[in-house]
Amino acid sequence: MMILWRWKNFFGELIYNSSSGFIHEHFKDRLVLNWTQPQTSGVLKILDFKEKDQTVYFCRVSLKTTKRREVFQSIEGTQLTISQGEHIPAVSTTMQSPSIITSAVTTAGLENTESKRNPSLVNLGAIIGVVVATAVLITPVYVMLIFLWWKKRPAD
Repeated sequence: MMILWRWKNFFGELIYNSSSGFIHEHFKDRLVLNWTQPQTSGVLKILDFKEKDQTVYFCRVSLKTTKRREVFQSIEGTQLTISQGEHIPAVSTTMQSPSIITSAVTTAGLENTESKRNPSLVNLGAIIGVVVATAVLITPVYVMLIFLWWKKRPAD
């Protein structure tokens, strides 16, 4: 899978290329891609917004299927609008949050539905496993407690 991001117009400057790891100088240390193969979804985030970041962004995703190469792209792009907002306290003491808040979130969801498992079925399996394991471990303890209580009670 290859992900390309451009800004300002459809044929504008490349700001990110997942294949080469290229990041435009303006976005150095401010772009974070939360995606690696073989994950089926991911997010590209722009950190520490600058006034110059307010423009249109275009995403292009190219993936190889079993039959051919598929290309998905945003023709109209995504307009990022930055507006002044209240200061938000930092989540961690090692980071400072920006003093501007966006009115539009600049993330691109990538979804590859091939070989995708239903997460609710995975969670259901995990829950059933935990319940069975708990029952197997706790039942003998309760049986032992009941037995000891029964042996300890006074005879009538």
